[in-house]
Amino acid sequence: MAEIAGIFAVSHTPVMTNMRDAPAPDRRDAALRQFERVGQEIAALQPDALILVSDDHLHNFFLNNLPSFCIGIAPSYASPMEGWLKIPKQELPGDPALGAHLLRALMNSGFDPSFSMELTLDHGMMTPLDLAGIAGTFPIVPILVNTVQPPMPTMRRCVSFGRALRDAIKAYPTGKVAVLATGGLSHDVGTPRMGQLNETFDREFLLALEGGGIDAAADYAEGSVNTAGNGAEEVRNWLVAQGIADGAPFTTYHYDGISAWYTGIGLGTWQRAA
Repeated sequence: MAEIAGIFAVSHTPVMTNMRDAPAPDRRDAALRQFERVGQEIAALQPDALILVSDDHLHNFFLNNLPSFCIGIAPSYASPMEGWLKIPKQELPGDPALGAHLLRALMNSGFDPSFSMELTLDHGMMTPLDLAGIAGTFPIVPILVNTVQPPMPTMRRCVSFGRALRDAIKAYPTGKVAVLATGGLSHDVGTPRMGQLNETFDREFLLALEGGGIDAAADYAEGSVNTAGNGAEEVRNWLVAQGIADGAPFTTYHYDGISAWYTGIGLGTWQRAA
């Protein structure tokens, strides 16, 4: 039985690498230190694979073909999609055997995820990996959630998907797996509200995760995400991780609403379940 060694979540935004010095130095450095902390903690676990839960920003999919969930089962993944990210282009190793196992197990659990053998990773996965210093270090299984265009999976559906993922991971015959969910928190993309954040939403969402319980954060997000910008829909990625953690309490490492990066920046980890 595979071990779920650690579950983490971090915000992502391309301007953290493209406009690294936009915030005041003390706020920039405080956030970047926490990305390094997450990378160091994942590296210390020495996982055999890293499951990345994020979303596609209309690079691999478009509005005429946008699955609710997609699992990567390729032997490697090209990155990054955006040439202006200031991140070196590279090939990240995949774990097709684990990805295929997760796909089969989820379908047996009543979910119908799509799959892909040719995903290109964009800033949603590459920015956190680069800032954490672990890009290319471990074989990855990317899992994409539709957070871009309705109909999107409900918040509770994302938690349920995560719980099914938890069972699927643990049913894998061997190995140690870490999970990194990325996205959000509050931000707007391509609207006049870019740079306007909703720190109340961000902090309440984090508090709901910290309180534990399987659905509290999902219910809060379902009722309030519309106040936090179109990019805040990415909290679905965090809720998949909440399901993998089976509702264990979350520990917030850092939060700062950094308007110079257009995003509420949050990072943390779930307590390891027995």
